[in-house]
Amino acid sequence: MAKSMKKTRIVFLGAGNMAEALVRGVLRGRIVKPAEVVVTDVRSERLRHFRKKYKVCGEQDNRNAVRRANVVVLSVKPQQFGELLAEICTALPKRTLVLSIAAGIRTVRIEKALGKGTRVVRAMPNTPALVGAGIAGLCRGRWATDADMACAETILGAVGMTVRVREADMDAVTALSGSGPAYVFYFVEAMLEAARKLRMDAGTARKLIQETFRGAAHLLAETGEHPAVLRERVTSKGGTTAAALDRLRAHKVGDGIKAAVLAAHRRSKELSGM
Repeated sequence: MAKSMKKTRIVFLGAGNMAEALVRGVLRGRIVKPAEVVVTDVRSERLRHFRKKYKVCGEQDNRNAVRRANVVVLSVKPQQFGELLAEICTALPKRTLVLSIAAGIRTVRIEKALGKGTRVVRAMPNTPALVGAGIAGLCRGRWATDADMACAETILGAVGMTVRVREADMDAVTALSGSGPAYVFYFVEAMLEAARKLRMDAGTARKLIQETFRGAAHLLAETGEHPAVLRERVTSKGGTTAAALDRLRAHKVGDGIKAAVLAAHRRSKELSGM
């Protein structure tokens, strides 16, 4: 369970979906009070949304927002990082923990831009955080402390699970769990299209498919068995599952999935050089 961080002022630079999930999570978990949360964005309509729905402070001035922050969450797109870091570098207090949730941005880049001694924790959450079912990989920068990691875990833990990894593995985390939900949705889309061709009611098909994915994931987690073992248990020789798996192999679906993960990994590494 997430712990309270009373009187910890958290500033979210960027008001996208993931920032909103985290704001909702820390408020719902009573980790901080609305008065201690600040959200910034260039879009005034997003700030109005946050003020109205969550009763937090919203403003457009990033420099002013970070001046009294205990934690700053960098939640803008990777392409906007250079400009943002240059903007806040002279306003950010040295005592402030910087938590980055952007794909591909290495801690050393943030430390270099914000100055020696800046405490940075890098995280890669995923979109199931929007419903409190996310998982995030976290790693520490050069000057981050155990307390900083615990703080970051409390914030990310408000919307799901966390796991500590080496920074060298963060691009793999991005490729596996950061982008991973999209692979699942892509598979579901294909199954729904197959159901349409079978002239099945769309609502019934969706329920069958989503509960099958939910149940399979639960079975994998609860049994601890290798997925190959679970696959073999449901595959009878000459049966329907065997016929389906034969077609997946014929179309090299497994190779395509592996190629997709590796492509996401390459792109994450490319973003780190931007």
